[in-house]
Formats: sequence, structure tokens, C-alpha cells
Amino acid sequence: MPTLHVTSEIGPLRAVLVHTPGNELLAVTPGTREDYLYDDIIDIEIARREHRRLVALLERFARVYEVRDMLSDILERQDVREYLITRTMDIVQSDSVRRKFHDLPPEDLVTLMIEGMEEEAGPIGKALNEVGYALPPVPNLFFTRDVGIVIGGHVVIGSMRHTARWSEELIIKSLFMYHPELRNAGILYDGSEERRTGYSVEGGDVHPLRPDTLILGFSDRSSPVALDYLCDLVFSATEITDIVVVVLPSERAAIHLDMVFTQVDHERCAVYPPHFVGPERLPVLHRRKGQDVVREMPDFFTALREVGMPLEPVLCGGNHRPVQEREQWASACNFVTVRPGVAIAYKRNDATLAEFERAGYRIIDAVSFLTGQSTLEDDERAILATEGAELVRGGGGPRCMTLPLLRDDP
Repeated sequence: MPTLHVTSEIGPLRAVLVHTPGNELLAVTPGTREDYLYDDIIDIEIARREHRRLVALLERFARVYEVRDMLSDILERQDVREYLITRTMDIVQSDSVRRKFHDLPPEDLVTLMIEGMEEEAGPIGKALNEVGYALPPVPNLFFTRDVGIVIGGHVVIGSMRHTARWSEELIIKSLFMYHPELRNAGILYDGSEERRTGYSVEGGDVHPLRPDTLILGFSDRSSPVALDYLCDLVFSATEITDIVVVVLPSERAAIHLDMVFTQVDHERCAVYPPHFVGPERLPVLHRRKGQDVVREMPDFFTALREVGMPLEPVLCGGNHRPVQEREQWASACNFVTVRPGVAIAYKRNDATLAEFERAGYRIIDAVSFLTGQSTLEDDERAILATEGAELVRGGGGPRCMTLPLLRDDP
């Protein structure tokens, strides 16, 4: 594959990284779900079926890489194995895990890193039927976009806000460092090494819209000091000259910018109306390369016009507030675009899909598309609607589950 290249959210997708959820989700129980950042318990088999359908859709447009397969590839190398063992021990500091790591073949080592390793219970633990982990699993890994971001030819490794996701940083960094299929211009920001207090940035808050324009979300997951640092890095190493920052509310439904906004076409984006239209709209800042200050903008769409990129909103949930809130909670704003004007979304959000239909997009059922009953013309605008009733329980949508590696410029 050519060197990684992503300069937009909508350019034709050529390669993407995903992780199909597996037994690591067994660690999420009613008692642990908050620790693992979940609102609900996921049925693993249903979630896997839904994810496989998402992958099948992606494969019609791009080459799809699986985290598990790529990690197995690089763990054939002894130097990579030693690197991962050493760095993992920095996080978990367990002699039993260290011994286990050294004895495993690559595929089993990958399983251990993803699904975790339970502690051997002592007499009291056995009597109380309590289970703990010597090496915690990573049940959020299927949200690959949060942990890895490609900007131009460079890579940003997410600096995850919560400790439950720290080992994801190491897994994704290792792929970008060592896998020959992921050649890149260098790691611009390395969240796996970030230990400064208050420095966190996650991929759901990082949206490259154009080679010279980046949209960032200031959320509970991405801090101002880390966003400023990222701005300085991209100004110095990429073509980006303008950065628009959306100041998100501190609420569970808007943990990342891509839960309330995604671009789907040259001139259109999906938005959660209360945050972008009307008196409740969110504060928006504009930072320009070479300037040490930011300007507060009247609203998001004015900020985009300021940088020569006007977008028209398609309203998540239509015009009825209760429906807007219900569908936004179900990731109705979270699209992944596979080429300009063609995006994948959850089928369950009927009102949002109806708004896109009114805007001139054909709504195509994923199964109908995959079986050939429905076809897509080269110049057609469409939303591919796929089942996601179980996946959405994890708190994300198709954008969250896809890490674009290579896009053509739109």
C-alpha cells in the first residue's frame, strides 16, 4: 500500500483499519460497565454480525485491515515482541503476565493483549467468587478511530482520557511503527508516551476537512492544552493553516465531536440541531497558523465560511426535539463517508435518514446493496443504512469504528 494519506473526511476511501469486537466484551458486566465506559451490556454475537456487515460494506470501496491480523503479523518479529512486552509491563507491572507473554505464539499473544488475562484468585477471592485482571482487556478497541488519526501522511496516536483505554494506544502505535503496510511520514503526536497531567486527545474530536483545514472538538475526552499542542504540531508539519474548534458540553451524549457532527459531502454535514442551530448553539473558536490568539466565531457555519468551506446542515432527528435527542443518543450524527456523497449510517435512525432523503440522498439498505438487489451509480448520492442496534450500545457509530488510512483527495 502507498504511504498513508488522509486530507479529508469525504475523499474516496482506499484503506481503513477496523477491529471486530470479540471476547474482550465479556469483561463488561453490570458491575464493571462504568469502569469500561459503557452505558449498557452488548450481546457479543449480534455485535459481531453487525460489525461484519459494516466490514462487508467497507470492502466494496476500500481495502479493510483488521487490528488482530496486523498485530499477529508484526509479533512474528522478536524485536517487536520485546518492545510490546516491555511497554506493556510499564503499564501493568505483573510478573505473571511477563512470564505468560514470553511463552506464547503470536496469535495467542494477540488474544491475550486484546482479551486480557485474569488474575489467579487466592483463597479469599475463590470464596467470594471475585474475578480481577492481571492484564485488563480492551473492550473499546473496536472504536479504532479514537486511538489513531491520520493527518496528511502523519499519524496521531490518541492520548486516551481514561485508563481503561491506555493499552489501546500501545497496540495501535505498534502497528504504525512496525507494520510494512502502514508506512507513514512519522508519528506526529504519541499518546502512548504522553504522561503529562491534563494532556488528552481522542480521534472522535479530530476531523481533517481539507489539506489546509482541521476541525477539533474540545470535549471531556480532549483537553485544551493537548489541542493547542496538536495545533502547533500540525501547523509545523502539515499543510494545515486553519483550525476550527467546537466547544462541546460536558454531557455523556457528546463525548466526542463526531457524536454531534460529521461531514458527508462537499457541501453537506450531519449535525445535532440544538448544538449548531438556534440559541443553544455551541461556542466556536478559530485558530490560524502564525497567530497566537484565537477568535470566537458567531457560530460553526460562519467559521466554515470564514475558511472558504461553507457546509449545509442535515438535521439529525429532523425538527422534533425528542426525536433529535433519541437519535443523537443512537449515533445518528456518526457517519463514515466512503466517497463524496456516499456514507454509511445506522439503519435505526429513521428521522435522520428521512432528512437525508429530503436532501436528495437515496437510502439503500445494506443487505440489499450487498446482495446486488440495489446498485449505486458512480455519481449518485446515497446513505447505506446498516443494522447497529447492538453495536450502538457501546456508545459509537460507523465513524468511530473506522480508522481511515488512505483516501484520495476529494
